[in-house]
Amino acid sequence: MAVSSASLTPRVFNAYSSFECRPDPDFSGAPIGDKPRVASSRRVTPSSLYAGGVTSRGLSSLIFRFPPNFVRQLSVKARRNCSNIGVAQIVAASWSNGPASDTPSSAAAAASASAQAAAAAVTVTVNADVATVKGCIDNGSVQIGGSDNSTTSFLSSDGSITVHAGERLGRGIVTDAITTPVVNTSAYFFKKTQELIDFKEKRHTSFEYGRYGNPTTVVAEEKISALEGAESTLIMASGMCASTVMLMALVPAGGHMVTTTDCYRKTRIFIENFLPKMGISVTVIDPADVEGLEDALNKNNVSLFFTESPTNPFLRCVDIARVSKLCHSKGALVCIDGTFATPLNQKALALGADLVLHSATKFIGGHNDVLAGCISGPEKLVTEIRTLHHVLGGTLNPNATYLIIRGMKTLHLRVQQQNSTALRMAEVLEAHPRVRRVYYPGLPSHPEHEIAKQQMTGFGGVVSFEVDGDLMTTIKFVDALKIPYIAPSFGGCESIVDQPAIMSYWDLSQAERRKYGIEDNLVRFSFGVEDFEDLKADVLQALSTI
Repeated sequence: MAVSSASLTPRVFNAYSSFECRPDPDFSGAPIGDKPRVASSRRVTPSSLYAGGVTSRGLSSLIFRFPPNFVRQLSVKARRNCSNIGVAQIVAASWSNGPASDTPSSAAAAASASAQAAAAAVTVTVNADVATVKGCIDNGSVQIGGSDNSTTSFLSSDGSITVHAGERLGRGIVTDAITTPVVNTSAYFFKKTQELIDFKEKRHTSFEYGRYGNPTTVVAEEKISALEGAESTLIMASGMCASTVMLMALVPAGGHMVTTTDCYRKTRIFIENFLPKMGISVTVIDPADVEGLEDALNKNNVSLFFTESPTNPFLRCVDIARVSKLCHSKGALVCIDGTFATPLNQKALALGADLVLHSATKFIGGHNDVLAGCISGPEKLVTEIRTLHHVLGGTLNPNATYLIIRGMKTLHLRVQQQNSTALRMAEVLEAHPRVRRVYYPGLPSHPEHEIAKQQMTGFGGVVSFEVDGDLMTTIKFVDALKIPYIAPSFGGCESIVDQPAIMSYWDLSQAERRKYGIEDNLVRFSFGVEDFEDLKADVLQALSTI
């Protein structure tokens, strides 16, 4: 995805005869604190100002009055100009998912030095007429930089990567703000028509339009890419948006795909009801049915195997390395929805998958306050999806992107707590006489426990279980809980509980629900970051009421 450059409006200092102060000020002194140094490229004298044509105003003499803290004020204002995002004049020069241009723009040529430019001290050069900013990439535009995920290579912890990737380490927006600015703009301008022509002929880079990219959004994408070990990431308006665009982009009309029985219902609805309209046929297998996958690959020209791991709501796990090797031998792609796992508990790309998808609404955002979805993988594949995304829309608002960036900085802390709480609660529930069955990959009783141990470093914050009772008994249990909210979604700081038979499948008859394994007594519990003992006491007291 390419980025444009926008004009930095010069600050012009005019002289008026009513100003009285010492002439010939000297800006060569030492800087104050760690503020940018102000250097003088030309000393300002009355004679030089006359030479600039000020006499045409009828002024007989020129005397400047510079405030005592002029150096500090000018430095601050220059830095503000450098990072001003109020009018959406910040752009990024090195991010592009399109074909490389034979004639790189001046911004792209400078991208390799962007990391140094971002860290360098900003120097203000004062002429008689204009104050300009140095120390950033400058082609007459607001300064921008490039992103380089290699700058995170010295970090050994995913936790550190979630905090710094795409920002202090590799942020393209040159600013001394710790937090990433929100660039609220719907379009990006071109200074001259020739610049627009250069953009159209790939000699100049620009986002051009808000649907095609945003500097704030790129920061979130770079952060997720660093965490997943991916070349590229595309972030969109929701997890379902990411799923549907990915499927339409990678499975051709008349093609064939394979998916699994247990999955998010809306994903199943799209696969079963909408893909057939494009002539796309689907084979549905059990998550553990590798033989069924092999048979489908042998009988059909399969373009894609798409599944969740763990799945929703039974948390089944797919042997990602095994199915990836099998699919690749037949020329099929593998996309894993890792929403329940999070990028911390499972690295699907490292295990062999081509793409990994997340509903960033869940653990990645982590605060139950934003909708988003993302796809990570090789730049070539992500570019295919991005091209269709630019046509269909589903763009994530930059304000929502900021919430994703903010949420990710505590991802490792939240997931660590949620992993611990969920595993301990799964053990408590499995031992309770009022619980028939528990679904959690961290338990030895789970059918894919061994697979989960091999490919996951943690088992996630969601536990599904069946209460010993019918629909009404389960309702009584859910209603007796005091801490969790009864709501859809999962993965946030607040615990959430739902009864899938009601929350997701209420429009189906009991017999139809059972076709998908959804019993009336099934409960899905997303554990938040509350204290374990509080959650344990709440669940136990609720179970005691049934």
